Amino acid sequence: MIKAVIVEDSRLARNELKELLKAHVDIEIVGEAENVDIGFELIQKENPDLLFLDINMPEKDGFELLEMLDEVPITVFTTAFDEYAIKSFEYNALDYLLKPINEKRFEIAIEKVKAKIEGKTDEVATKKLSENSQIFIKDGEKCWLVKIGSISHFEIVGNYTRVFFKDEKPLLYKSLNQVEEKLPEESFFRVNRQQIVNTSYIKSVVPWFNGKLKLTMENNDEIEVSRRQSYLFKDKMSL
Repeated sequence: MIKAVIVEDSRLARNELKELLKAHVDIEIVGEAENVDIGFELIQKENPDLLFLDINMPEKDGFELLEMLDEVPITVFTTAFDEYAIKSFEYNALDYLLKPINEKRFEIAIEKVKAKIEGKTDEVATKKLSENSQIFIKDGEKCWLVKIGSISHFEIVGNYTRVFFKDEKPLLYKSLNQVEEKLPEESFFRVNRQQIVNTSYIKSVVPWFNGKLKLTMENNDEIEVSRRQSYLFKDKMSL
């Protein structure tokens, strides 16, 4: 059973989604909300697999809700505005639906949702994120939904954390310590006070001064492992 939440300020639009979902007995609507704050509480309580999210809502918009979440469910945006529809792909939403929602277009979105869920490996319920978990990052006017496993490393910038993935390096408005608490330990390693690396993205490791190590990441960033962490790193990587 796929647990779904609807966050949409229009009652008519919520009812439209519920009516369309009646044809899918394997999707259970566990709650609905008319604004971001109620939606946030509902998602924290129900931990849904799927989120139908209106973008343009009063007070706070859909992107602000995603920014509030530690882990983002599979998200299908709903919007009455074409401009948002195009942008949603930049944010890596699974899909978007223009209102009023076309039934055939809705079925295509649901097929994508089910394929995405079936492709996920079974994960033990834990407070930590998995490599398949995704987080929402908003930096200035740009937004991303980023899979944890696609992040190569994290770095302290003042009270915030810079996130490195592909050719992007936006700021996440959380401390590195907050980030570290959520990361899967099998993939990520705290190499020094300032940085955490995804060991899958290490291209080379060489001895450095005073018993330290130097890592070269796949994007060619060079990162120094502190002396204390170098011993732990060698043990972790069986070096």
